[in-house]
Amino acid sequence: MAKKTKRPISRPSAAAGAPTARVEFNPDYSLVKKDLKRIGTLAGFFIVVLIVLSFFLR
Repeated sequence: MAKKTKRPISRPSAAAGAPTARVEFNPDYSLVKKDLKRIGTLAGFFIVVLIVLSFFLR
């Protein structure tokens, strides 16, 4: 079997003398929360429908 060799990781270097700006990562998850609530509501509704149908199909 051939031995695996690790390759050095090349990182891009900043330009000489260029100031680096720090940008804070601040995502907005309001749409994700809204979608998760909708998914939970629909899942709960369908589970209730399945339970109700199970009583009628016996």
